[in-house]
Formats: sequence, C-alpha cells, structure tokens
Amino acid sequence: MINRPALIPSEARHGTRTPASASGPAILKPMPRKVPAPCQPELIDPEEILTEAPESEESATESSSPTVFHASEEDAGVRLDHYLVARIPDVSRVRVQHLVEQGKVLVNERPSKASFKLRGSEVIEITGTVEAPPLKAFAEDIPLDVVYEDKELAVVNKPAGMVVHASTGSAEDARNRGTLVNALLFRFNKLSEMGGELRPGIVHRLDKDTSGLIVVAKNDVAHRKLVEQFSSRQVHKTYLALVHNWPKAESGTVVDPIGRDPRNRTRMSVAGIDPRTAVSHYKVVERLLTPYGRFALVEVRIETGRTHQIRVHMGSIGHPIVGDTLYGAPQILLPNTLSRERQGTAISSRTEAKKARAHGESAATLSLPRNFLHSAQLNFTHPKSGKAVEFEAGLPEDLHNFLEKLRRVAEPSG
Repeated sequence: MINRPALIPSEARHGTRTPASASGPAILKPMPRKVPAPCQPELIDPEEILTEAPESEESATESSSPTVFHASEEDAGVRLDHYLVARIPDVSRVRVQHLVEQGKVLVNERPSKASFKLRGSEVIEITGTVEAPPLKAFAEDIPLDVVYEDKELAVVNKPAGMVVHASTGSAEDARNRGTLVNALLFRFNKLSEMGGELRPGIVHRLDKDTSGLIVVAKNDVAHRKLVEQFSSRQVHKTYLALVHNWPKAESGTVVDPIGRDPRNRTRMSVAGIDPRTAVSHYKVVERLLTPYGRFALVEVRIETGRTHQIRVHMGSIGHPIVGDTLYGAPQILLPNTLSRERQGTAISSRTEAKKARAHGESAATLSLPRNFLHSAQLNFTHPKSGKAVEFEAGLPEDLHNFLEKLRRVAEPSG
C-alpha cells in the first residue's frame, strides 16, 4: 500500500502526479532520471528546528512564593488532593499527589497525606514544586517503517498515534513509552546527541495524529547540517489533507500569524497570544460531492513550521481537516448532510447522530478517529554526499480506505 522510494539523486528529484481515481489516492511519483530541470526548494521555518527543550507547563504549584488556601466549612469531608485539584488550574491529580508525597503541601503547618479529609478550618500551604526525575528516552522494541537509512540519517514513515518524543512535562512513566525516539533507539542503538537525552536524533517533528515522513540524524555532524538546512529554509515538505467544503479557487495561500488560543491552551489560533508569522500554500487535488457533504483532497506546502499550522490555517478559512474536531471538524459525518445543505437547513452532527442511532441508521454514518493529515513528501540535501534527495510515502491504509468510502458514494464530476 505504501510506496517505499529509494534515494533519488538530484537529476531525478522532480516528480509528476498520478491523477486521483477510484482505484487509489493521489500520490506523488518520481519522473524518469533524464529530467534535469532545477527546482527551487520549498521554505521551512527555522522555528521547526528543535534547538531548545519545550517549555514546561506553568501552574500555581510552580510559584516562587508559597501558595496558601483556607478551607471553609463547605470543604469538610473533601480529600486534600481533590481540594487542591479543584483550585489549581491545569494541574493533574497525580501531580498534586506527588507534591503531597514530597512533603511540599502543609496542612496547619504540618505535612499531610493526599487522602486526608479536611474538617473545614485548615490552612493549606504549597511550599514548592514537584521534583520529577529527569526524563530520558529508552529503547523499546516497536516496529518502524524505515523508508531509507544510511550511516548519516534515516527517513521514517511515522504512524498516526505515535508521539515523536516525550515532553518535559511528562512525569508518569506510561506517558514516556511508545515514542518514536524509543523505537529509533532500539532500531539504530546510536543517534545524534544534539537533542539531548530526551530527543536524540530529532531534527523536526510531526503531531501525534499526523502520519508520514520525518528525517532523523544518526550523528552530530549530520544533525548539525540538517539543522542548517532547516534554518536556511532549504527543506521542502508536502502534506496531503482531506478538508471539509470546497475551496473557491484551485490554489491559495494563507498568511495569518499563529499564536496560543487565549481561551483554550491546547489550541493555536490566528487570533492567538503572541502570534508569529505563518505561511501555508494549498492546491486542490480532487473534489468530492458526497451525501456526507463536500470534501477536497488538497496538497499543502508550508513555509513556516508553527504548532498545528496546517490545521489552524485550513480551519480558519472554513476548511477544517476531516477528523480534526479541535479545529472545527464534526466528529461524525452524516449521510443526509448534502441534502440538508441544499435545503438550507442547519445540521447539528451530535443531535443528528443520536437520531440516526435511535432509528438503527448508525451504520450509515462515517467517522475518522484521527486527523486526515499526512506528510507525503520530503526533500533536502544529503548532509554527507551533498546531493538533493527526495522521499515519498503514500497515504496509509486508514486514510486511503476512508477516502475510498467517500469516492464510492460521490456524485460523478462535471
């Protein structure tokens, strides 16, 4: 199902498109070696390079001065850990329990237990922060789809659902397992050390639910040269995405800056806090008119590498990526969507889905448990040979099958 391209030298790096058809998704295919025309590399923002560790989450538990709470009569009978979780935003119960276990939560100036039940008149003081052991990646025997490898680097086709590396805020051991870095350490044993013990070999990354190509460095020399290419915007990445609704034009560019959403810290937004320049180019590959609504398969190239950039930009112009509920896509696709749109009747996917299930029509609904976003092509200069190389990965099975379901019920084009 997935193409396994070989290393393509510069004189054969340009490609052509196989048109989308009912037999399979549109993918990029290499031209014969005789094609010599040069090509301007796509720009990638240096923000995408991992030169610093991600910032840890800030919270009231990380204040430099003690935090004091006064329990009231209404709090009588409430566990200490439950009380604190309800009053400290964005802090998990596990983290609070760690604070208590480390003696950094005092009740009436004395250490307590997480299970302690308040009487309703206590003074509760948080005196410090959680001291978690330093995170370190470790080898795990996890299957990998390695598209290419040599002594300098490897190109991997990452599956959806796999985190590239553990975050600095992940203290629980379970959250550090199953990462791409852990799988790489098992497969290759040795990676570059520029990313530190948490991110060995990692030059750039993909979101957890985004599948596709990612390059990793096996030594520091290769890592440094790859970083330089990202910094000078000489890396070219192409994504395939299925979006809701039809773009008015066959191609377009979104240039809205992206920052943290002030109302939801898990989201990014074009109206976010401290926005930074972001540029995305899209081109329509295929349009589908189905009972579930209008969809477009688009190819997206990015000039910058902001967090969730493609998801934010496509959602901001009214074309959320299928399956991406965080940025406006419906969780369930309903078979009467198109007819309701033609009638000018608004649809509530949640309400309509309940009605469909009540009438035994749930089999007619469609849903995708992850975002329809795939890193399909990666171009850069090999750090050792200096030759331009290109790699491809066709749509993974889950996205291909979902697209085929829509194609089978789509109205004829034209």
